[in-house]
Parts: sequence; structure tokens; C-alpha cells
Amino acid sequence: MKITNIFFNCVYEFIPNYINDNRGYFVEYYNETKLNKLVNKNIRFCQDNESKSDKYVLRGLHYQIPPYAQSKLVRVINGAILDVIVDIRIKSPTFGKYISTILSKENKKQIFIPIGFAHGFLTLEENTIINYKVDNYYSKEHERGIIYNDKYLNINWNCDNMILSDKDKVQPLLSECKELFEYGVNYYA
Repeated sequence: MKITNIFFNCVYEFIPNYINDNRGYFVEYYNETKLNKLVNKNIRFCQDNESKSDKYVLRGLHYQIPPYAQSKLVRVINGAILDVIVDIRIKSPTFGKYISTILSKENKKQIFIPIGFAHGFLTLEENTIINYKVDNYYSKEHERGIIYNDKYLNINWNCDNMILSDKDKVQPLLSECKELFEYGVNYYA
């Protein structure tokens, strides 16, 4: 795996090793030992999720609180997304800041999102398929979100005609979220 960017000192964007020849290609998308060395954490993924969406579907901004907080490893199988990660670690120097990056079938980039960040994405092509590994199980009662158009976050989605779920249309502002993360706490102990 080759790191292409590091954000917030703990969100990693990387490209896996890719071998292409006259037979086709081979990619090792996940190797637990290599990932743990790369992110300097002991991550054990327990669930794989996949979603398929039409163009301009926005999913997010989502996170789960302890004891079901999740780290994610996100990649695109088909199509492309604008992937957005928001720092929701209270007292972090980058609290409320976001980064965005394009993940696509073509660029093969992946992004590792640790606990303490909200995550969302906007699909940029029809039939976009996203796969992401998580290191904790889904828990509806621990699921939380932030409204995608929070003026404090000022996320540039660069799209006016997004398709959202009813749930994502009514998420709270970041300032209204009562259950966030403590900066500097080791959630991987």
C-alpha cells in the first residue's frame, strides 16, 4: 500500500498495490498486518458493507458512538464518489473541519477513517458501488448523524440536486450533537 495523503494526522488515503498484465489485474485491497502497521493501530474489521446508488445520492454525515464506534476502510468498486470526513473530536485543533477526496473505480484509492470522525459521500456517477469495512457492528441505537448542509461545516458538495434519505434530511447541526468524541482518547484499547 502506498500512502497518497494523510489528513488530521490519522485519516489515511492510500492506493493498494496494483498489478496489471495481459491477463487482467490483481489488487490486494486489504491486508490486516499492513493496514495496522500503516495506521499504527490494532484494527480488526468484523463487517463488510456495500451500497449501490444512482448519481448525486448523498449518504451521511454518519457516525456511531461508543461502545459501537467504528473505524472504516472505504473504497469504490464502480463509479466515483466525493468522500467527506469531518473531525468531531471535541478540543481537537481541527474540530469541525472537513476534508474531501475523490474515490473512484479508476483511481483505486481507499481511505481509512478512524473513530472520532463523521463520514459521508456524494455519488458522482450512475450505478456507483461503495464497499467499506468496519471494526464494530452496526447498532441503530448508537447511530448518529450531522446535517449535510451545516453552515458551520461549510462543506462544498458542488451539487444542487442531491438525493437524500428522509433521515439524512433532518440530522442535527454539529452544535446540537451531544455525543461526540474526546480528543486524545485511545478508542482502540
